[in-house]
Amino acid sequence: MSISFLAIAAIVNSLGVIASAGVGVAEKLCGFIMLVPSSFGQSLSAFVAQNIGAGRKDRAKRAMLYGMGSSLCCGIVLAWLSFFHGDLLAGLFARDTAVISAAADYLRAYAIDTLLTSILFCFIGYFNGRGNTAFVMAQGIVGAFLVRIPVSLMMSRMEPVSLSRVGLATPCSTVMEKFLKNFMMDEYLMRKLQLHQQRQYRTAGLLFPDGPGRKHCLPSPAAVVVLRVEIRGYQGIGPLRGRRLR
Repeated sequence: MSISFLAIAAIVNSLGVIASAGVGVAEKLCGFIMLVPSSFGQSLSAFVAQNIGAGRKDRAKRAMLYGMGSSLCCGIVLAWLSFFHGDLLAGLFARDTAVISAAADYLRAYAIDTLLTSILFCFIGYFNGRGNTAFVMAQGIVGAFLVRIPVSLMMSRMEPVSLSRVGLATPCSTVMEKFLKNFMMDEYLMRKLQLHQQRQYRTAGLLFPDGPGRKHCLPSPAAVVVLRVEIRGYQGIGPLRGRRLR
C-alpha cells in the first residue's frame, strides 16, 4: 500500500508545485485521521483472536459489528471536518492560501474514504484475528495496484485537473477491498461454518437426510442445545439466510 501512495505522490508531483505541496499537507492530516479506524482494527484483531481461541465465534462476530458502529461514529465526525472544514485543518501545517486550498480540495475526496475505512479496517481486524492473513494481504495488493494507481493516473489526465478527482482513487480502492471482504464473509467463511455444523451433527448423533443411505435421527435435548449455540450468531448471513435446519 505504501508503494501505491508513493506512485500517487509521483503522479501529483507532475501536476505542479502547489498541487504537490497541497497533497503533502493533506497526507499529513490523513495520517492523523486514519489513526482512529486503524486503532479499532488492531484492537479488534487481538479481541477476535482471543475469542476464536476460546471457541466463542459468536462473540467475535458481535465484537466486529460493535467495532464497526463505534468506528463509524468517529468516522462521521472526521469526515465532516475533512469535507466541510478541510481548509481549517490544512491551516495547521501551511500558511500559503493556494496550498491550503489544494489540500482542502484533496481532503474532500479523502472524507469519503474516512467513512469507508471505518468499516473496512474492522473487517481487516476481524479476518486477521481469524488467521486469514493471506486474504488480507491479497485484497490489499489488488486494491492498491489494480484500482488505486490506475484510477489516480486516469483522473490526473482528465481536464480540468482536480485534486478531488485524483483523491477519489483511494475510496475507489476501499470500495473494491470491502467488496472482496463481503464476498469472503458470505462465501468462504459460511462454507467453513456449514462444514463445522455437519461435524457437530455427527458428533451429536444426528445425520443429514440429503445423502445416499442417510436416515433421519431424532436429536437428543443435549444435541439441540449444542446446535442452537453454534447457529445463534450466524442467522441471516450468506447461504444460511432464510434456511431452516432440520
